[in-house]
Amino acid sequence: MSLERFPRLLTSQLRALTHLTGRSGWYGLLIWIALFSAMESVVSRPAQSLELRVAIEEGVSQVAVGSSSKAIVRDSSGRPLGEIAPMNAFIAQPKQGSVGLDRWQSGQLWVEPTDGGYVYIGNRWYRGRTLVALSKSGLTAINYVDLEQYLYSVLGGEMNGNWPQEALKAQAVAARSYALYHREKAIAANSIYDVVDTTASQVYRGIQDESVGTQTAVNATANQVLAYGNRPIEAVFHSSAGGCTENSEDVWLNPVPYLKSVREGFTEVSPVAQWEIDIPRSELSKRITGVGNIVAFQPVSITTCGRIKSMQVVGDRGRKTITGEVLQSALNLRSTLFNIVPQTGLEASKAKAQASPAMFQVMGRGFGHGLGLSQWGAYNLALGGNNYQQILQLYYQNTTLSKIPKQ
Repeated sequence: MSLERFPRLLTSQLRALTHLTGRSGWYGLLIWIALFSAMESVVSRPAQSLELRVAIEEGVSQVAVGSSSKAIVRDSSGRPLGEIAPMNAFIAQPKQGSVGLDRWQSGQLWVEPTDGGYVYIGNRWYRGRTLVALSKSGLTAINYVDLEQYLYSVLGGEMNGNWPQEALKAQAVAARSYALYHREKAIAANSIYDVVDTTASQVYRGIQDESVGTQTAVNATANQVLAYGNRPIEAVFHSSAGGCTENSEDVWLNPVPYLKSVREGFTEVSPVAQWEIDIPRSELSKRITGVGNIVAFQPVSITTCGRIKSMQVVGDRGRKTITGEVLQSALNLRSTLFNIVPQTGLEASKAKAQASPAMFQVMGRGFGHGLGLSQWGAYNLALGGNNYQQILQLYYQNTTLSKIPKQ
């Protein structure tokens, strides 16, 4: 079996083991440990780096918390309260203004695995340790995890461990820079976490997304970040630029010196480089209301790359102007880099027969906001022989590749 498949197999085994007891559960756990140890032995791990705080669950009424090995439960001051047995989990819930977990109760509760074990939060397994805190909106479960080990998972969630190493290395540096930028902001704002685990920050699904490929790329770029003005940059990225990345002021309103429009200069080969959909006029008129039957779309403002900033929608009962983002959402499009072309047909009305567009064809390119690194662009550049430094310098202008200062 390929080592690339180990993490998903092991995750499914761990989930099953959560519900097992007795000799069969212990036997399965021993197999799991042996397999995962085999995968980890393939690549050398860097020395421990900074710890990142990732919100896995936020504002929930309850959350499952457990450990693959014996874990120490501590209160908010760090005082030991008890232990969780290996391959065991409990439901954390609000209790009398604090966090309750089985027989333990505190304003905050820590779950810290021993012997290199993994924590269980919600329905996934993670490295590091867990903090469960209570707020007005409910419980928040935070994974405290070594930054480099966090990236092992992020690369698998954002790309694919089988992609070219130079593309994965570029993603590793970008993701590390992004995480550190938001870590600094969170600390300054006195937030209880640095990032979330979704595309609102970076996709992080624990050990299930790790592979030899992701670990190798992270280790090869250990502690490397992109900097501007001696600080880590907010290295945003997206799936596909469609040939051209944007100036930040055309997407975020505010100019950012390292997020400048770049013409990629190559033909991207990817599933999302070009796309098209046909939408009946009747369906369009349901999704975009207030103008009657839609007759035409007229771009009002576009970006340097041609993305729609605002569009006038023309109907038989009026017209209105909407933003490209609103139109993208209404039509469920992959990006705002598109054209809408009417497909004229004949429709009869009670009064008379008139020429009218029965169908509209949307032709677009790319996937995502178009700022910073294009993941499919990095993939194509790596296949073309570019190294990760060259890829990063293309997408993040005016930056330098630096090392994280020792804390």
